[in-house]
Amino acid sequence: QVQVAESGGGVVQPGGSLRLSCAASGSIPSGSAMGWYRQAPGKQREFVAQIIRAGSTTYADSVKGRFTISRDNAVNTMYLQMNSLKPEDTAVYYCYLVVPLGARYWGQGTQVTVSS
Repeated sequence: QVQVAESGGGVVQPGGSLRLSCAASGSIPSGSAMGWYRQAPGKQREFVAQIIRAGSTTYADSVKGRFTISRDNAVNTMYLQMNSLKPEDTAVYYCYLVVPLGARYWGQGTQVTVSS
């Protein structure tokens, strides 16, 4: 059984930075991709970024140039470096792992609040 767990959320001022981590455990197929979604109060969950095992990345337009996704396959951990944070980045951030046959595993979420 695959499990993923996020860490690293918190409160930061506008313009600040945070780094989120997502650790995966269990039997993880080699072709798995990992990524992040977020959900702000009263809004639908939205895609943030994804990275495949080989390192290719995809970003939502709203975070391009500010967020960087990376992964360390040796320890099955993914990271989201968030710079130049804005109040509209406030949300619960969820990490996921998707295996080649399509099953998707979600973490419990970590709160990110950008406020002065």
